[in-house]
Amino acid sequence: MLKERIDSLYSSKQENRDKLAFYISDAGKCPRAIWFAMKKYPKKEVDARVMRIFEHGNYTHMRIMSALYSLGLVTASEIGIPDNQMIHGRADAIVNIDGELYVVEIKSVNSMRFKKAEADQDHIKQLQLYLYFFKIKKGILIYENKDNQEIKEFMIEYNEPLVKKLFSDFNILKDKIGMNQVPEIPDDLEDWRCEYCPYIASCEKVEEKEITQ
Repeated sequence: MLKERIDSLYSSKQENRDKLAFYISDAGKCPRAIWFAMKKYPKKEVDARVMRIFEHGNYTHMRIMSALYSLGLVTASEIGIPDNQMIHGRADAIVNIDGELYVVEIKSVNSMRFKKAEADQDHIKQLQLYLYFFKIKKGILIYENKDNQEIKEFMIEYNEPLVKKLFSDFNILKDKIGMNQVPEIPDDLEDWRCEYCPYIASCEKVEEKEITQ
C-alpha cells in the first residue's frame, strides 16, 4: 500500500527537459543515446528505484561537501565551466590543499564498483574536461561506497591527449546531429549500457533498419 504511493511519488519527480546541448557528464556515454536525446526520441521512463539511487547520490554529495567545508579546503563549489560553444558542466568543488588547487568530483558507487583498483573511465573523462576548462593540473575523485559509507580517493593528473580525443568525439557527434545521421555504437561499448539505456527500443529499430543511419 505504501510502496505503491512512494514509488508513484518518486516517479513523478522525473524531469523530461529537452536536451539542447552537450554536458560534461556525456563524456564516455554512448553517442547514439546522446543523439536520440538531442533528437527528442521517446525514451523509457526511469523507475522509482533509480530515482531513489539518484537522491542517495545527492545526499552523499552534501555530506562530503560539508566535511570539506569544515576542513576549510573549499575554494569554490558547484562551479560552472567557462562559457563555450561545445559543452556545459558544473564541477562539484575546487579545493586548496597546501597551496595547490584540485578539482574534486564526488561519486556514490556500489560495493562492486568500489572494490575496483581503478577509477571509472567515465568519471576520469569528466574530471579531465573540468581540469581543462579550469586550467588546473590535478583532480581528485572521491568515491563513497553506498552500501557501507566507506570512502576512497583517486588522484588524477591532466591528460591532454585524452582531452583532445574527447573534444574530437564531441565534434564528430555534433556533425552527425547536424546531418541527422545516427552514429554507430562504439565497438568497445560495455553491454550494461545497452541493458539500461532508455533509448533501447529506438536503437533496436536502427539495427533493424527501421531508422536510417
